[in-house]
Amino acid sequence: MNKYLEQLVELSKFDKQIDGFTPRIDNVDIAFKATKDECNEISENLERLDTEVGELKVQKSSTNAHIAEFSAKIKDVAKKSGSAKSEKEIKALGLEEDIAKEQLDAANEEITRLEKLIENKISQKDELNTKKAEIETTLSKIESEISSELDAIENERAEVYAKKDKLVGEMNQKILTFYENIRIWAHNTAVVPVKKQACYGCFMQINDKTFSSVVRGEDIVTCPHCGRILYKETTK
Repeated sequence: MNKYLEQLVELSKFDKQIDGFTPRIDNVDIAFKATKDECNEISENLERLDTEVGELKVQKSSTNAHIAEFSAKIKDVAKKSGSAKSEKEIKALGLEEDIAKEQLDAANEEITRLEKLIENKISQKDELNTKKAEIETTLSKIESEISSELDAIENERAEVYAKKDKLVGEMNQKILTFYENIRIWAHNTAVVPVKKQACYGCFMQINDKTFSSVVRGEDIVTCPHCGRILYKETTK
């Protein structure tokens, strides 16, 4: 295999390694992002519960005001009943008292209902706060772990970039441009091996003449079907 072809094979391997770093980093981040999303969702639910508890407390306060009104009305009716003279007036005051008592009972029932709802939502908040604290502990642990892993990946990537830069600096610029043009559409399959007399980029069979040229490795040979650069892997 001639020098230029060896350089192209090596360069394609570096590029493949470099392109492989992004999914590796994404995979490392997956657990962190999922846990972070869960934590954010809990925070949103806590905010919603806070709003709902606030609204329920406003309703309770309003109902308590009504209870005070109904209680005052019942006392007032009782006072008026004591000085009532006619039977008609007594009946009217009695009806008014009954209505006020029904309203008072309904308001007290509403207070009981609201208190139960508030208690339930506060209980939900307590559970969510406990869960959030656990998740934040897990999040901190994951963050510490992935920080070390990401540092290792970044160091590895820096080493590969350094090797690639060194190689690129030694390469013939015309050949480098030729490779980059193929890489635009072929990506990490710009340089591929030939196996069983087939291009391992498009998987089409190549003719004997082209195959012989690839085996000799004296020139840069491209696939007659797809245009990728071909080479014959050396057996170890």
